[in-house]
Amino acid sequence: MNRDEAERYLRQLAFSGIGQKGQGRLKKASAAIVGMGALGSAIANSLCRAGFGFLRLIDADVVEASNLQRQILYNEEDARLKRKKAVCAKEKLASTNSLVRLEAITEKLDAQNADKLLSGVDMVLDGLDNFDTRFVINEYCVKNAVPYIYGGVLADSGVSMNIMPGGPCLGCIVSSLVDAKSGPGPETKGVLNQIVAIIAAIQSVEAMKLAVKSRFLRRSLLSFSIWDFSFTEIEVEPRKDCFCQKSVDFMDQKF
Repeated sequence: MNRDEAERYLRQLAFSGIGQKGQGRLKKASAAIVGMGALGSAIANSLCRAGFGFLRLIDADVVEASNLQRQILYNEEDARLKRKKAVCAKEKLASTNSLVRLEAITEKLDAQNADKLLSGVDMVLDGLDNFDTRFVINEYCVKNAVPYIYGGVLADSGVSMNIMPGGPCLGCIVSSLVDAKSGPGPETKGVLNQIVAIIAAIQSVEAMKLAVKSRFLRRSLLSFSIWDFSFTEIEVEPRKDCFCQKSVDFMDQKF
């Protein structure tokens, strides 16, 4: 580690859970962040500042004025020009930490391009607001034994779970894609930017724990509400009838 790195990560190096060995592992770590909206931009900001070696930023959308209340990497000029979120995020992050390699992908992730867009990374992080794309990620990660850090927010509440090879996946939580899409969305229920910050922080620290091989990696489904300040943890069991795992013998894979 050179002098510039030692100075930049001074407070992180002093933390016993990371130290110099862990910082070296972070430098070698790679992640794809799918969705550069509220969660995605906060996750990318956190991991970039922490010194993740490589971040692939995936989003086809443009910045709009309604994004600025909760999407921390964008400003009014970005919204006025309707700039691509992934490109804007890469520019902002590059000026924050030039030691991190960044790739901006302005394509919408789907079943046809998932192999291309998600390959070659250690983990995938969820910055999405829709289950169609989440199940594409889940299927890819199940098939290829790639850790998937799921997260979602709505109104004042959020959820997060580490979906790991050898354990339950998104389909073990939600019985079908129809069920997942049947509930209300942010257009009607809204989203507080504070719950975004909390869930993104949880996802980011789980990514760091995964990268440094921490024994404290969380296995439960965490649900958190900030207006009444309540949270629950649920131990999710793998379902034998899980529709996401029907083509893969996921239960026999080891991480």
